[in-house]
Parts: sequence; C-alpha cells; structure tokens
Amino acid sequence: MDIFFYITAFVTLFSTIMVITRHNPVHALLYLVISLLSLSVIFFLLGAPFVALLEIIIYAGAIMVLFIFVIMLLNLGKETAAQEKAWLKPTVWIGPVILSTILLAELFYLIITAQPPSYNLQTVDSKAVAISLFTPYLIGVELAAMLLMAGVVGAAHIGQQKKTVLHRFLKEEEPQ
Repeated sequence: MDIFFYITAFVTLFSTIMVITRHNPVHALLYLVISLLSLSVIFFLLGAPFVALLEIIIYAGAIMVLFIFVIMLLNLGKETAAQEKAWLKPTVWIGPVILSTILLAELFYLIITAQPPSYNLQTVDSKAVAISLFTPYLIGVELAAMLLMAGVVGAAHIGQQKKTVLHRFLKEEEPQ
C-alpha cells in the first residue's frame, strides 16, 4: 500500500507543479483535474472513500466545469479557432493522459485487491456531513458560495469586449 501512496503523491505533486508553471490556462486546467483526481485517490488510500467521492464530484466535476466555463467565456473571438486547433496536438494532452492512466490503473488494482484496513475506521454518512456543513459551518458555506459567484461575475465582466465609443464624425464608415 505504501508504494501506491508514493506513486499517487508523486502524480499529485507533479501535476500541481505543472498547473503552476503552465502559461496556457487550458493546459493548467487539465493538470488541475489530474491533481484533484490524484488527491481523491490519496483520500481513498487513507480509508476515506466518501471524501474521495466528494473530491471527484465537487472539485473535479462541478468546480472544474465552472473554471472551464469562465475560460471559455474569456476566450471569445475569431482568433480562438486557430488556438483550439493548436490545443488538440498530442503534446498538449499526452501528459494528463499518462498521469490519469497511472491513477486509473492504480485505483482499479486497489479496488480489486481491497483488504479491510488494519486500523479502526469510523464511517461517516452523507447525512452527518450535511448536518455538519449546514449547522455550525453555514456561514462558511454561504461565504464560499458568494465568493464563487463573485468570481463568475468578475470573469464575465472582464470577458466582455467593450467597444470604444468614438465621436460620430471619427467613426469609420461601415461597408454596405
């Protein structure tokens, strides 16, 4: 089990470093998805399958879709068609594919050879997590939701292409 933890930790660290060092936001997002998936495998290895599932559903699923939507919103224009063709080259997706294949093979092996853990686990169901989130931590959850909404509104505002308003005499004639 230790070797799988170290492999997953390496994949997590490598993909997180790739997120930080990529200049292209789409490449960074691909590596961020791999980083979040490998973090969920670490949670699974530590005996927290529910947290691993939440990591995949919430972070790798919902929040990454939000990030991709914001990036798509910011990259509107005719010049993005050539950019999208350049993004589909194998040099872009070969790294995330290799890392996710390693994680997938490791996860399948762990599920197939699942042994009961030698340490004492406490099972936490989804109802207990919901009660915990929406009673003492309600303000934190609401603040996080407001922060995400502010980020989306800010990205939409930045993404709007503002046209410069010229005086009517300085405006170029439109071809008819």
